[in-house]
Amino acid sequence: MGTSASDAYDTGGSPAHPRFARALRELGLGELSGAVRRFPDRTRTAAEAAAAIGCALSQICKSLVFAADGVPVLVLLDGASRVDVERVRQELGAQRVTRADAALVRETTGYAIGGVPPFGHATRTRVLADRALLAHDVVWAAAGTPHTVFPMAPEALVAHAGGTLVDVREAAGTAR
Repeated sequence: MGTSASDAYDTGGSPAHPRFARALRELGLGELSGAVRRFPDRTRTAAEAAAAIGCALSQICKSLVFAADGVPVLVLLDGASRVDVERVRQELGAQRVTRADAALVRETTGYAIGGVPPFGHATRTRVLADRALLAHDVVWAAAGTPHTVFPMAPEALVAHAGGTLVDVREAAGTAR
C-alpha cells in the first residue's frame, strides 16, 4: 500500500508539518500535536481558516514575513487586521519594509505561504507580535501547511515565537 499525499505531513500521529511537529517536541509542547486540526481543503487565508475552524476571524494568527531593509522579519497579526507597514518600519528603525516574496518566505521559515507557523522556522528571525492577539483566550495558527492549524493561548504563542509585543496593525476601518 502506497503513501497518500495526506500522509506526507503525518508525523507521530500529528497532521502538522514534520518540521513543526519536531519544533513542538523540542519546545516541550508535544501535547499540542494532538490538537492540530487538518482540513481537506486548503485554508490559505485567515477567512478560510476561521470558517473551517468555526472561530472569529480575529482568532486567527497570521504569520507574515516582511523584508526590512532586506532582512526578514516575521509579523504575527490577528486575522481580521492588516499590517501597517509604516508602523513596522518605525518599530524596526528600517528605511524600507516590503512584503517578502514566496522564495524569501520559504528560505527564511522553511514553509510555504499559507502554512507558515509562528515558530519552528528554518532560521531565527526577529518577530513582532501585534497586541490585538492578546484579546483572545485562544488563537489558531498554521501548523506548517495550508491544511493544518493549532490552538494556543496568545501569550504562550508570542513567548514561544520570541516575539516582541507591538502595535503594527492598520487603524480601525482600514482592515480587510
